[in-house]
Amino acid sequence: MFSSCIFLVTSFLIILQCFHASSCDTNCPDKPVLTPSRLVVKYGDPASATCVACQKDCLPVEESVIAIEIPVGYSSTNGTTVKWKVDHLRLWDSEPKCFYTDKNDKQCCSRLSVTVYQPPESVSISLNQSGPLTEHTEYILQCSVQEVAPIQKLVVTFYKGNTQLGSMHGDSTPKKTVNKIFTWSFHTSKEDNGAQFWCDAKLELGPEGPQPPPVLKSNYLTATVHYGPELKVSADPPPITITRGNNLNLTCLAEGNPEPSYHWTLPSNKGYSSGTSLIVQSVDYQDEGQYVCTVSSKLKTIHVKFNVQVKASIWPYIRVAIVVVALLSSLIYFIYKRNQSRTN
Repeated sequence: MFSSCIFLVTSFLIILQCFHASSCDTNCPDKPVLTPSRLVVKYGDPASATCVACQKDCLPVEESVIAIEIPVGYSSTNGTTVKWKVDHLRLWDSEPKCFYTDKNDKQCCSRLSVTVYQPPESVSISLNQSGPLTEHTEYILQCSVQEVAPIQKLVVTFYKGNTQLGSMHGDSTPKKTVNKIFTWSFHTSKEDNGAQFWCDAKLELGPEGPQPPPVLKSNYLTATVHYGPELKVSADPPPITITRGNNLNLTCLAEGNPEPSYHWTLPSNKGYSSGTSLIVQSVDYQDEGQYVCTVSSKLKTIHVKFNVQVKASIWPYIRVAIVVVALLSSLIYFIYKRNQSRTN
């Protein structure tokens, strides 16, 4: 019977303390001082705090209620000082309260802010599609973060090579570990071909947290971008005039991924091509006209048109002139010699 009474009294005092702690004043002049004032603990690690309940407004120790309301662990009281300790903190949501009874029989308390964190278990990056990308198209990078807490303190940053694309913050409310996918959209260009995209996840827990903040990087995602073909020569070059008998050399050059193919259309059946180049040896009048280079890939097809005019060679006329001059010279020399002989 006596032990039952003791149990009831003890239970009543505990209930009374909890009631006072939950309804106590946090703005009293001589409020309890907690050291540290804010606690950041990795899940499963030990934690401790000290509370000096009051400086001047306390009742005598034997008359005052001085305690700390704790969800886990154990506490000890020495005068107006209360110590709390837990060997392995595995409670995501906890807020110890240190309180005492002042001279006016009112409860005064301070709450200890506790942040329990867990660095990401893994971070990975992916795209919203598989296979090669197409230039000038919007895609979405996905950074997946697994088993991290608290998500509100998480900052995810996307990168292309050494260039930072942008950052995003966690916005959900659960304090326990969660999985979260962050997304970042971008438009591709040919410069993205071969670029490495990646992301990292960092818990920014403030000055009370670990320094430097825990960061985990993702894998590298190498982008393959299909683009082009893009001409490296004019699509409409100026007309070409070539002398009959000379060799015609045409160049049609383009850049693209995948490598484009080349096809030549000629006015005649002469000539041979080696992809980007076409050679017609000893052109004649039937080689005059339009030469079309067709550059194509699975993305698009473009054309380069060369207009070629063949003109007559002046060398035959020069040769005739040389013969005429030679004949005239010989005739003049012959007449000169004959006149000399008559004079003698």
